[in-house]
Amino acid sequence: LAFLFVFKQMVMSLRVSELQVLLGYAGRNKHGRKHELLTKALHLLKAGCSPAVQMKIKELYRRRFPQKIITSADLSIPTTSPLLPVSLLGPKHELDLPHLTSALHPVHPDIKLQKLPFYDLLDELIKPTSLASDNSQRFRETCFAFALTPQQVQQISSSMDISGTKCDFTVQVQLRFCLSETSCPQEDHFPPNLCVKVNGKPCSLPGYLPPTKNGVEPKRPSRPINITSLVRLSTTVPNTIVVSWTAEIGRSYSMAVYLVKQLSSSVLLQRLRIKGIRNPDHSRALIKEKLTADPDSEIATTSLRVSLLCPLGKMRLAIPCRSLTCSHLQCFDATLYIQMNEKKPTWVCPVCDKKAPYEHLIIDGLFMEILKYCTDCDEIQFKEDGSWAPMRSKKEAQEVTTSYNGVEGCLSSSVDHQVSSHQSNKNKKVEVIDLTIDSSSDEEEEEPPIKRRCPSLSPVSPINSKR
Repeated sequence: LAFLFVFKQMVMSLRVSELQVLLGYAGRNKHGRKHELLTKALHLLKAGCSPAVQMKIKELYRRRFPQKIITSADLSIPTTSPLLPVSLLGPKHELDLPHLTSALHPVHPDIKLQKLPFYDLLDELIKPTSLASDNSQRFRETCFAFALTPQQVQQISSSMDISGTKCDFTVQVQLRFCLSETSCPQEDHFPPNLCVKVNGKPCSLPGYLPPTKNGVEPKRPSRPINITSLVRLSTTVPNTIVVSWTAEIGRSYSMAVYLVKQLSSSVLLQRLRIKGIRNPDHSRALIKEKLTADPDSEIATTSLRVSLLCPLGKMRLAIPCRSLTCSHLQCFDATLYIQMNEKKPTWVCPVCDKKAPYEHLIIDGLFMEILKYCTDCDEIQFKEDGSWAPMRSKKEAQEVTTSYNGVEGCLSSSVDHQVSSHQSNKNKKVEVIDLTIDSSSDEEEEEPPIKRRCPSLSPVSPINSKR
């Protein structure tokens, strides 16, 4: 297979005059346009050409590229792709590429890209390959080629989803770029000034992120590129990818092409549920660890307050989860967290702002129990022994205070009423005594009280004048 792939790449790099020489040497019709000549030459190769014809191919290729020596080890041969059975190629401008340089001598470092939660990997069309170019200029360009098997074409075609004017595929051909680092799985990272053409058509790339600092070159978000709409869904026509970028000193990049199946947030949530709920004892142990008195600390923590509201949506938790890498007890809602990352994948914990990837998420069993039994409270308090108690909200506390004040007001009103009643009775007693004295004495004894009560009367009263 590698041997045939080498000769196929040699034939595809020949010009019209060289193809005519090759076909004439093999006794085939050498008239027609370039894509017709190329098709005839590839059919000749597929049918099993003689050693003499193979030598002629090598001779023509050496004339075309005198400094290039080809071996099977130099080729980017997709492990899952068959020999390209080409019967028809595209227009001339799509074939006039820089002689498929990367396909002739790429490098396959031991690079692994990070697994993307919203995609299941079905096949590897082009394994991670270093972006390399013959020229030493700053702006570089290279080309790749791959073909689809009948099964892969069927998988993509049957996954077509037409909604309105937009046509989407659940099974996609995905293009990914990353740094050529082998120390750990790499996230998507685009080379500077990247430009991609698939089968001669420009490929749209993710837009630049706003710069965080002045003078810093803008960066594209770390995402894969869906090139399904530009790929030929054919088992007989190969697909070409031309990549151009700006080289950087001390930094190299790699590219890979995969066949993937896109997943929805509901599928990821279901898989998280299937993984199971974490035993509540794990969280209880974490509580006890946090509340264990530190002999070197002057302040002892005896309780922990935790909210039952999701920090993302400020709504009550439905499926409480957090990352295994997080050290806090506070949970966030799994459904909302996954949905937000479906739109904009960051996978960052909303509580501590640390990385919280999907594969590290767990559903907290202790919080599931608390949410089941604590239905009228949005905040709880953990104690040293791992037990918990509900904490009243401010609204509930105000209602309790108002109720207490109302009772106190009633008590105060009652006391005031009793005091005023007692004072009233006392005043009535005094009046009764005065009346008794008044009824049992002479008119003369009435004068002093009358004078005291009516100081405004004239000193000469009718009674005195009478006397």
